[in-house]
Amino acid sequence: MTYLKDFDTSNRQMATVIETHRITPENCPEVRSIKLQLSDSQFSWYEGQNIGVLVPGPHEFGHDQHFRLYSIANSQSVAENTVAKKNSSIIELCVRRCFYVDEFSGEQEAGIASNYLCNLKQGDEINLTGPYGDAFKIPKDPDSNLLMIGSGTGIAPFRAFVQHLYQNQSDRLGKVMLFYGANNGAEHLYHNEQLNDLEQYYNQKTYQSFVGLSQRPWMNNEDHGLGDVLEENIHTIWELLEQPNTYVYIAGLENTVEKFNDILAKQSGSAARWQWMLEEMKEQKRWAELIYS
Repeated sequence: MTYLKDFDTSNRQMATVIETHRITPENCPEVRSIKLQLSDSQFSWYEGQNIGVLVPGPHEFGHDQHFRLYSIANSQSVAENTVAKKNSSIIELCVRRCFYVDEFSGEQEAGIASNYLCNLKQGDEINLTGPYGDAFKIPKDPDSNLLMIGSGTGIAPFRAFVQHLYQNQSDRLGKVMLFYGANNGAEHLYHNEQLNDLEQYYNQKTYQSFVGLSQRPWMNNEDHGLGDVLEENIHTIWELLEQPNTYVYIAGLENTVEKFNDILAKQSGSAARWQWMLEEMKEQKRWAELIYS
């Protein structure tokens, strides 16, 4: 396991907020799409990577800055088509305004990085570092199948994947399946009234999107109904997993992976058999996880 303190943050650059807007309704937890213009014209990334955000201090325990990672939510091809300053790079972040309960005081505290980002205004400048990550890579073979599973803001890297695939692999034959969990339809990111750009890919023959909605949205269940939609489509998922050209990507909280593994262990007939299949996929670099704390 890699900890945030172990990341090299020496490769830094400034970025300017060129757009920020809420992509969930006012009666739902706040999630914002933040578009940043980077000052370094040579900056490049690939879909599935993360960018580091440095929040200026001082902070608790004498820290001068607070460091957090966020998945890049757009593809390079979309960035290149964005009308912006010449020779600049554009990245988008999907940020949920977070709060937590302090285990000592019992009081609600604001998440440092998420609130810092959500409070930014157009024209503000921030300090970034990175990019990081090499596990989430899109296979070059257009016949490969992609199985993407996430909930909440875990959809961010998959939005970048889908944008890249259908702008750069016009000959794609492999299936692209997205399984996504949300508390309710209004929180179904990139598929709601605030921003629905993923719906444009529904006419692609190889693309399918499956949405799970929480049965108890008032409880803010971290599963977000993802387990239900996975179980409902387990036979389709299993058929895909049995094909040697299928790649699996999971993004979200740790229980997202745990739930999926439990369902697959049940489908395979035994936990031991599923564990053997899982290790084989990992060894072949066809299974990747991006877990958020």
